[in-house]
Amino acid sequence: MVAVAAPPSYAPVTANQPLVFPLDYGSHPQFRTEWWYVTGWLSTAHGESLGFQITFFRTKPDIDENNPSAFAPHQLLVAHCAISDPKRGRLWQDQRIRRAGLGLAEAATGDTHVWIDRWALERNATAYTAKIDAEDFSFDLTLFETQAVLLNGDSGVSRKGPLHEAASYYYSLPHMRVTGAIARQGSTDRVTGEAWFDHEWSSQYLDSQAVGWDWIGVNLDDGAALMAFRIRGAQGEQRWAGGTLRSSDGHMQILEPADVEFRAGRRWTSPRTQTTYPVQWQLRVGTREFELEPLLDDQENDTRLSTGAIYWEGAVRAYEQRRLVGHGYLELTGYGERLRLR
Repeated sequence: MVAVAAPPSYAPVTANQPLVFPLDYGSHPQFRTEWWYVTGWLSTAHGESLGFQITFFRTKPDIDENNPSAFAPHQLLVAHCAISDPKRGRLWQDQRIRRAGLGLAEAATGDTHVWIDRWALERNATAYTAKIDAEDFSFDLTLFETQAVLLNGDSGVSRKGPLHEAASYYYSLPHMRVTGAIARQGSTDRVTGEAWFDHEWSSQYLDSQAVGWDWIGVNLDDGAALMAFRIRGAQGEQRWAGGTLRSSDGHMQILEPADVEFRAGRRWTSPRTQTTYPVQWQLRVGTREFELEPLLDDQENDTRLSTGAIYWEGAVRAYEQRRLVGHGYLELTGYGERLRLR
């Protein structure tokens, strides 16, 4: 008799299940996909403006759950990191992938502590710490919460498509204060800045007709916070959209699909992959109109050695009525080929 492999079971995203902290700061290994995502703007003592990105992914692969081997990849950990550096003209970037366990990589439950080798993101009683020792650069950053948790969607449940199954649990921490140091090819700079933190987990993030998304998180200068996204179909059409706008006085506006419109402007073509990305945007959220301008055009992130994806992810300035009103990060996926989440 041939043994039949047991397919993995994935937990669904369901409404009316409030997020609980600090428990939900930690990993949710019963869900298929999860990420902790930190982006922001940094200033060096020499007056440089830099963008930075640190992302840890956890994924539950489609393998036999009953395989007892310690080497079976029941959970995979992936990490991406990058510095957007105008002087260099493109990203400093690196990536890692490991199976969880064996003391080499893990995403802890109960609170944020995720690591791969000497790459780590951890929450403690006073702050988050992010330490990344990449090949040509490094981060040693401390991030302090300055605002309350921002629950996206319906109390933390964020729809991602016409079907209710396409959804995630999703919260953000805008306006995090950043201090620390970065190094590039051995030259170290003290930095200060402001960051946006996302934590999202799901078992069905995209429906079968979706090819990718456009996402923006902006720390507005008046203390407000804006997150907006749209899910795109094969012809570039908007299959779904949403977001959250929290004003400086704490008023929440949950953005429905009709409230969000991404209009592409100037485009840039990668000299490495020949993929063309819209790098300048007009964004309507409700009655407000923003213009998004990149810190530099070449912020393409090639992660084919880990997630298999190539996408554009970079620092942008936000303008309203031609006045600079904030700084954020823009992510553009599925432009070269359909995005496939592990």
